[in-house]
Amino acid sequence: MCDFNNQTLFMDTTVSTGTEGKTWGGGNQPLKASYGKMMMWFFIVSDALTFSGFLAAYGFSRFKFIDAWPIADEVFTHIPFYHEPAPMIYVAFMTFVLIMSSVTMVLAVDAGHHMKKSKVTFYMFLTIIGGLIFVGSQAWEWGTFIKGDYGAVQTKGGNILQFVDTDGHRVALRDFVVADDHKERVQNESKNGIWFQSEGSLPSYTMEEVINGLKSHDNVLVRTQILNEEGEKTVLTRAESLNQIQNNGKLVVEGANLHVNEYGSPLFADFFFFITGFHGFHVFSGVVINIIVFFNVILGTYERRGSYEMVEKVGLYWHFVDLVWVFVFTFFYLV
Repeated sequence: MCDFNNQTLFMDTTVSTGTEGKTWGGGNQPLKASYGKMMMWFFIVSDALTFSGFLAAYGFSRFKFIDAWPIADEVFTHIPFYHEPAPMIYVAFMTFVLIMSSVTMVLAVDAGHHMKKSKVTFYMFLTIIGGLIFVGSQAWEWGTFIKGDYGAVQTKGGNILQFVDTDGHRVALRDFVVADDHKERVQNESKNGIWFQSEGSLPSYTMEEVINGLKSHDNVLVRTQILNEEGEKTVLTRAESLNQIQNNGKLVVEGANLHVNEYGSPLFADFFFFITGFHGFHVFSGVVINIIVFFNVILGTYERRGSYEMVEKVGLYWHFVDLVWVFVFTFFYLV
């Protein structure tokens, strides 16, 4: 009995001595990573699950409405100060800038490992510039998406009717519709009992003006949001176009918001604002954090600590943000 108690006491002493100074019995640096790095990885994993849920929801919605989903090549065609359609070019430029900012972040982290303050400062500055370009570009893209380019008509069933010429090229409302400046216009509100929903803003043209413009231009046809077997939107005949606009047209739509979308399904605009906005918030937050770390580098804070681990931790976050955008770019813009 005495020997058993002595053995137990010896084992307890050994265990307590062996784990003394260790966190959870796994050491102060589990997996050879500091506490700060581990917490950053926990955040990244949880945030990755959030983005995965958003993209999965987008995928299911697109599959459900695959025959009426907007074509990305027709939506994202704008380039600042360039007025000719250039599908996906500017989005590709934004993606390139963000990826290159990830490269400069890698170089900043590597310079920090070698305790080279000047190089860390230089590469952090380039990373911040890349992030600002991306955030600014995304804000500009939001502006053009909200403003719209061609305009369309929403039917009583909620579908979108666009306009094309006889060659199938898009035609903007301003190209064939003339606004009656002498006619007083009143913004429609749901309380008036005229429309099922209120207008977000007063459109440039009324339905009557669109109908008159379509009647006076024989070369303008209506294109529905339904895709044919070739993956192109269905173009109606002249008689069908007039019939659809006159008997089924309800609301003139310009641009996109959370209620209507001139490009097609309103759900497409909802996902665009939500997914790209959520990612844009992450990039903006990363830029702010990078600026704070950048000034700490200039002030020599990490030199005095003898470690640039903080640069490495914000680098993990920045790489995650870049990787998420690769998935958003692939599934939202390309597929």
